[in-house]
Amino acid sequence: MNFHQKPKVYAPTVELKVANLERSLAFYQEVIGLNVLDHSTTNASLTADGVNVLIKLEQPANVTPRNEQNTGLYHFALLVPTRKDLGIVLKHLIETRNPLQGGSDHLVSEAIYLADPDMNGIEIYVDRPSENWQWHNEYVVMDSKRLDVEGLLALAEGETFTGLPQGTIMGHIHLQVSDLNSTEKFYCEGLGFDVVTKYGSQALFISTGRYHHHIGLNTWHSAGGVAPSDSSAGLKNFTLLYPSEEEKSVVVNRLKNMGAFVFEENGVTFTKDPSGITIQLLVGNEK
Repeated sequence: MNFHQKPKVYAPTVELKVANLERSLAFYQEVIGLNVLDHSTTNASLTADGVNVLIKLEQPANVTPRNEQNTGLYHFALLVPTRKDLGIVLKHLIETRNPLQGGSDHLVSEAIYLADPDMNGIEIYVDRPSENWQWHNEYVVMDSKRLDVEGLLALAEGETFTGLPQGTIMGHIHLQVSDLNSTEKFYCEGLGFDVVTKYGSQALFISTGRYHHHIGLNTWHSAGGVAPSDSSAGLKNFTLLYPSEEEKSVVVNRLKNMGAFVFEENGVTFTKDPSGITIQLLVGNEK
């Protein structure tokens, strides 16, 4: 089965607002294992390979704490290349006694969960081979089963954590939104994603190219919620990368015809989803 029937549209970079930049930098370097690519008094960029920016951090003036009832980030997900890599990360987090929020076998992937100092959710995961994913018509089969902690740690035995491997990418992003119906229309009819899984009336997962999901969307804590203030810690925006300028233009025109908010800033195109979440629309390897 061809799991990549259409060009991928994915989120290579996530921008976060934090309360204390130096505290967050220490966390992302020492706990998560990313490297600083550039750093000013209020901003920093983080990378796994020294070239591609995975996370941008910004400390706004008069920053306020994140409110989990607001719309915005549920978690972002760093995808490591191999199961052994995930085992090494897990071993490191246990040895450093960093609090974990959990771990799951999702059938298509294995994942561990934690949060940064501002309670921004983080998933670190590894995919199972796509030929082993099960599909029922257009929906991929996912679940939340017990993570094989023992197996992962056995792979990591004798290994020392030296940071996330260079092949680490931003695998997906999971958002908390105010309403799923308008959100599904925006992301699917507007941005061009396909629904690949639904969990009742409170969560759906979307992707392109038959990936298990590039974006998760839920209303578990945020049904009817509003967007946070500009000074709130949390998600500032995330990037969607389109394969060509032509395809991006088609998307922008669709969004405008739907009445979605689209604007340009310093030559970069932005849009806002129905929950007020800001998205950068880029092409190719733009940053």
